[in-house]
Amino acid sequence: MRAHSVLHAQAALGEGALWNPETSQLYWVDIEGRALHIFNPATGNDRRLPTGKRVSTVVPMHDGHVLVALQTGLHRLDTGTGELTRLADPITDQNLRFNDGKCDPAGRLWVGTYDLQPRQHSGALYRYDPDGRIHVMRRRITNSNGLAWSKDRRTMYYVDTPTRAVQAFDYDDATGAIANPRDVITIPEDIDGEPDGMTIDAEDKLWVALFGAGAVHRYDPATGALLQEINVPAPNTSSCAFGGPDLKTLYITTARQGLTPKQLEEFPLSGNLFAAEPGVRGVRACFFGTGH
Repeated sequence: MRAHSVLHAQAALGEGALWNPETSQLYWVDIEGRALHIFNPATGNDRRLPTGKRVSTVVPMHDGHVLVALQTGLHRLDTGTGELTRLADPITDQNLRFNDGKCDPAGRLWVGTYDLQPRQHSGALYRYDPDGRIHVMRRRITNSNGLAWSKDRRTMYYVDTPTRAVQAFDYDDATGAIANPRDVITIPEDIDGEPDGMTIDAEDKLWVALFGAGAVHRYDPATGALLQEINVPAPNTSSCAFGGPDLKTLYITTARQGLTPKQLEEFPLSGNLFAAEPGVRGVRACFFGTGH
């Protein structure tokens, strides 16, 4: 199956795709473009909200605001005015920035870091609770990326990109604790891309964007088997999220950053937003503070 371009965004580093079912809009970010984008597929309109600093993650809130992870910390952003309110910032190393993140089924934000150097094992995975407390959940992370939770709320899936694996953790929905890490999916070395953003469908199967491979793969986390592949005419596929009124459309962000002039000539749609209908439904995104 091949994805098609739905928005000529030409983003430097598109990321963080997430569908807001309350507004029927797709949130996504351009990290290096330093902006939050709000895309309405019904009209084709894409609204750009500048963030001033690198922005890597966006999650919805029920009050019309969103929570965004900037290089200068976690902020509440008023989507009406664009006003930013700083909430917390656990990062003390200026060479680190936040990367991918999502809310768990209980409404807690999980977001990790990426080293701009890059140094190995210098990052962490954080959990930001609605009461304002921040917890360090994992250390020695190199490039924190995709997150997803199983339907029964007992398993969390997580990607640290250079490991070329998806890890599963036992997840306690009541407390937010995780334990018993194990690899459930391994990306073969003969695939050029590395695992980046990730989402889960209504059948508890994982969709993993492979940065560098121009593809999104569907895996069975119970067996590690590759079930389906969506090809994207842009090598740097970075994140994916199910959207649309019935959650049947898989939206895929891409990036232009890191491509050579020759690659950009060969793949001129790089940086665009893509979509495909793979034949399964997604699940509703979790909101900060309330979850589902």
